[in-house]
Amino acid sequence: MNLAQLLLTCLLALVRNPMRAALTVLGIVIGIAAVVAIMEIGKGSSQQIRQSIASLGANTVNVMGASVRTNGVASGMGGRASLFASDAQVIMSECRNTVELASPVVRTSGQIIVGNTNWSPNSIIGGNEHYLAIEGWEVAQGSPFSAEQVNNSARVCLIGNTIATKLFAGKDPIGQEVRIKDVVFNIIGVLAPKGADMMGNDKDDCLILPWTSIRTRLAGAGGTAAIGKAGASNSTSSVSSTDTFSTSAVSFYPGCDVQPYTNAPHPLRTRTVDSLIVRIRDSENANPAMDEMTTALRRAHRLEPGVLDDFELRDRAQFSKMVTGTSETMSNLLLAVALISLIVGGVGIMNIMMVSVTERTREIGLRMAVGARPRDIMFQFLTEAVLLCLAGGVLGIIIGHVSSGVVSSMFGWPIATSPGAMMLSVTVAAGIGIIFGWYPAFKASRLDPIDALHHE
Repeated sequence: MNLAQLLLTCLLALVRNPMRAALTVLGIVIGIAAVVAIMEIGKGSSQQIRQSIASLGANTVNVMGASVRTNGVASGMGGRASLFASDAQVIMSECRNTVELASPVVRTSGQIIVGNTNWSPNSIIGGNEHYLAIEGWEVAQGSPFSAEQVNNSARVCLIGNTIATKLFAGKDPIGQEVRIKDVVFNIIGVLAPKGADMMGNDKDDCLILPWTSIRTRLAGAGGTAAIGKAGASNSTSSVSSTDTFSTSAVSFYPGCDVQPYTNAPHPLRTRTVDSLIVRIRDSENANPAMDEMTTALRRAHRLEPGVLDDFELRDRAQFSKMVTGTSETMSNLLLAVALISLIVGGVGIMNIMMVSVTERTREIGLRMAVGARPRDIMFQFLTEAVLLCLAGGVLGIIIGHVSSGVVSSMFGWPIATSPGAMMLSVTVAAGIGIIFGWYPAFKASRLDPIDALHHE
């Protein structure tokens, strides 16, 4: 028989007893439906987790000044004032393949005053026009500050939801003035609430300004005194009314120990920033981005080979990997449970095909008597088993997709259609038909025609 005749013969044999065929494929239908539903729900959950983590700024790399040792005492990360705002531009221009955005970061602290009310926020942070996007902040009211406002050290700010609640008590804060260290700033936006971070700190209790405004109007040069060139020491003075910077000639700090930094002078913290924050393109694989940033910063800082880095990089993507890894582990566990039902369904198909071989022994003998070869008999029964599994696979895909949609509508769970899961389900169904249908087909092909014709 040609392929068309073979398929027709197999279909007629299967529909001869439709109830038995339906019960036979029930295990395959349940297994495939479970696989499709779990993979769609799992994929949707993973995407939502990644988006939530990205909104927390987990796909970022922090660049801090390196540690410096004074009289045997290490300052820890950030002790060296070695980062400049221009370093953010260097990273964005030289690391386009791995980096999306970069921003300098300057921090300060203090009371904020509105009328006769005051509040001490958890953080007062300065960044450039990309800072909000990097940290995943959204502006619920008003608008973010622009690149022009950053360049002009504009007296504008964005406040978190907690500050808006504490200081304005339901009033519209847009356009209102807030006083920070006796400098008046205009509120141009209110940030969308984020809640608490992993440590329980209120992320909404913050104030975000252009980094230039903090440096020139609030903290002079970032509000932190720093050690100068290796072997010397200095302190920073406050900003003057003309926004010029100078350092005191009085030495307030002990000298630095001799280190291999002598070819990389330690700049005064007058034009430097506290840190840089960088958003990378691939949060799952941050190492290439960090290597590229290291090369770019060493070139920008003119560090000779053998000289230690005057900066340190910290990857915040580890949290993203941990959470998504946990989600994928749970999805894989549920998927393994669903695959067990496929094996059970395959055993059911083998059982029914064995019964079918016994019932159709005389038919097999007659076909052999008129010229059918053993391989023809084997191929026929294998085709019947594969058709059963494919029918169950298609029906399972439909039921699984509908089930995931129902679960999403009932519980609000995110789902994502997975063509890969559907293709995998069809492949698995065909494989089960071949694996579990092989032995019954092999047994049928080995029947003796004379004994088969005499079988009652």
